Amino acid sequence: MSTQVTPPACSRVPRAWTGMLRVYDRLMHELDAELEREHGLSLAEFDVLVQLDEAPERRMRMADLAEAVLLTRSGISRLVDRLEARALVERAPCPVDARGLNATLTEAGAELLHSASVTHLAGVRARFTDRLAADDVARLESIWEELDA
Repeated sequence: MSTQVTPPACSRVPRAWTGMLRVYDRLMHELDAELEREHGLSLAEFDVLVQLDEAPERRMRMADLAEAVLLTRSGISRLVDRLEARALVERAPCPVDARGLNATLTEAGAELLHSASVTHLAGVRARFTDRLAADDVARLESIWEELDA
């Protein structure tokens, strides 16, 4: 006869954590696939366009852009290479630092961002916020702010 030993509660990963990870992973894959299918744009590329659109003069130093989208400097360089090849972003020397480069959102990039934003926000609503009560959404916002402090 075998007996199963249940680990103490303190050694189990909380279901709130594992649930958040599973839902996050599924949502990111679905939203990424939707942007790719509808606009030929990955979620990471979309994030870069959003960051540039919100920056003063639609321009950011590459190092700052990498930090904003949580990529390494080499990762952001490869991603911006792809966007630049599609004329969505332009790179230019930084006027105050000869070693630095700026990335600037082009008009074509802004237009694609506008149409992709409609798709992305509809996807977020359909897969996330519309499936929750307004009070739950507000509580989650509060929780994320608490954890981000």
